[in-house]
Amino acid sequence: MADDARWLVVGLGNPGTEYAGTRHNAGFLVVDELATRVGGKFSTHKARADVLEGRLGVGHDALRLILAKPRTYMNESGGPVNSLVSFFKVPLDHLIVIHDELDLPFETLRLKDGGGDNGHNGLKSITKSLGSPNYLRVRFGIGRPMGNQDPADYVLKPFSTAERSLLPAMIDRSADATESLMQLGLEATQQRYN
Repeated sequence: MADDARWLVVGLGNPGTEYAGTRHNAGFLVVDELATRVGGKFSTHKARADVLEGRLGVGHDALRLILAKPRTYMNESGGPVNSLVSFFKVPLDHLIVIHDELDLPFETLRLKDGGGDNGHNGLKSITKSLGSPNYLRVRFGIGRPMGNQDPADYVLKPFSTAERSLLPAMIDRSADATESLMQLGLEATQQRYN
């Protein structure tokens, strides 16, 4: 694998304004922050995703990356991700998927390589389409619902007022961790952010 290989950073979410501020769209929020740092605008790609190609940083240390938000619903994310991996010839160890995580409390961030999908339909679809679970994940904790609320309903609800006040810092930290993952690797980033 070439050291200058581009990174593909995919934020998971559902398209459309009705889902814009929901917990399930945490991945979109982080990728949008990275897009602000890179500069430029997303454009529609034939892989059924919104894509932004750019560089993060300056000089010869700048990271070459592709930011992507699938235009499909969460449970069909695999098709666009697989198409982007093929189109841009990105090795799987340069694929980072940012997603919401029910099993982590809100404000908690975890990074990992590979593993199961933990019932997350976006990850399930990506792993099936790629034929491998071996890609990097940035797990954005959203916590589990209180009481008897169905988790499937909970993830499609907007963040609470209290959560919204903390959300910008959480998005920032997740974007920082994603940058660190590309620059320093998994182990160093886990030590700092997990």
